[in-house]
Amino acid sequence: MQAAIRELETNLDTEGRAAFDRLWREHGPALGRVVAAFAKPGADQDDLTQEIAIAVWRALPRFRGESSERTFALRIAHNRAVSHAWKRRSDETLDEALAAVEPGPERAAQARQDVDRLFAQVRRLPLLQREVLALALEELSHDEIATILGITTGNVAVRLNRARAHLRELMKEGER
Repeated sequence: MQAAIRELETNLDTEGRAAFDRLWREHGPALGRVVAAFAKPGADQDDLTQEIAIAVWRALPRFRGESSERTFALRIAHNRAVSHAWKRRSDETLDEALAAVEPGPERAAQARQDVDRLFAQVRRLPLLQREVLALALEELSHDEIATILGITTGNVAVRLNRARAHLRELMKEGER
C-alpha cells in the first residue's frame, strides 16, 4: 500500500494529504476490519487495503459532508470490498477483525482463540449477511448501514437479524 500512496502523493496537495492522513488515522482500524471481512490474510488483504486507500484518496476531494467522514470512508471500503469478493468468487476471510486489548498472555491467548472461533463462523455466513454484520460490528446505526449498502433501514434490520440467527446456529454447531 505504501508504494501506491507514494505514487499518488505527487497528485495531492498538502491540505489534501493532511485530510487523507487524518481520515486514515481515525478510521483506518475500521477500514482494516472491513478488509479482513472480505479478503484472505496476506497479499489478498494488502491488495484490498491498497484498492481502498486509492479509492478514498481519489474520492476525498469530492467529499461534500453529506454524511460523516466515517460513513463516507466505510461506504467506499464496503463497495471496494464487495467488488473484490465478487472478483474472487469465494468466501473471504475475517481473521484480523477485532484488535483485543491484551491484559496478560493467558487471557490474551484465550481471547484470541475466542475471536478466531467467532470469525471462523462469520466467514461461513453468506455475503449479504456477512456484509451487514461486519458493518454492525463497527457499531454503525441501521441508518448508516443502509446508506453504505444502498438499501432501506428495514432491510438492514432483517438482514442483521438473519445474520445473527445464522451465526448463533453456526456457533452452536462449532461447540459440538
